[in-house]
Amino acid sequence: MSAESDKQIADILQTYGEPLAGNVWRVQGTAVIYHKTLERIAAQARIAFGPPEVLRAERDEAVILVTGEMQLANDVGTRREWSIGEALIGVNYRVSGKQAAYVFAMAEKRAKDRVILKLIGLHGLLYSEDEADEFKPTRDPQQQTRRDAGEPPLADDSASQRDPANDDSPQAVEARLRAKIDAAGSINAVTDLMLAPETQADLAYLAPGLRDELREHAKTRLVALGWPARSNRKGA
Repeated sequence: MSAESDKQIADILQTYGEPLAGNVWRVQGTAVIYHKTLERIAAQARIAFGPPEVLRAERDEAVILVTGEMQLANDVGTRREWSIGEALIGVNYRVSGKQAAYVFAMAEKRAKDRVILKLIGLHGLLYSEDEADEFKPTRDPQQQTRRDAGEPPLADDSASQRDPANDDSPQAVEARLRAKIDAAGSINAVTDLMLAPETQADLAYLAPGLRDELREHAKTRLVALGWPARSNRKGA
């Protein structure tokens, strides 16, 4: 992402009370945003979705058309957008191990995320994490198998990009990230920390609940450093 697009994304997210740090990361230069972040924005923007239209229904594939509508600021009218979500196992939707495949749910999420991005003016600037599997933070398959079985991670977890000499427990990783967030002395420092590949790898390693807590901790730190906590969107 260029500095200009970073600022444009940050300004739009700020309108809905969401910081760039902890919500957006990069995959080979492409800006990616979490699905949960888009859900929160959709709720605040009062986006209403129409009934989905199923365009293709197969055992391993689903294609769904979704339409959304948002009230414009100062009640000057409404804006409507539509988009298509696709999920095809083995092509743009990978399922591994004992993971169940939900092609219709994935297609719906992708379509809704695209509609949200269009309505709030972020389409083309970034993508949803569910746009394609390669946008999701990944981990080593062996480590994922151990995690699914409730076993501790191997000490040489290369996918998490951590120093094997350090404590690799989730509690230790969480504590280190919290300490780094607390030590960041500026809004840019927090943003750079949360966008860093090693931070994204650590977040991917942690359980979803801990990830959400750390993102909230980063947001709290941003507010303490002067980042506006409340939406300043007109008509909100």
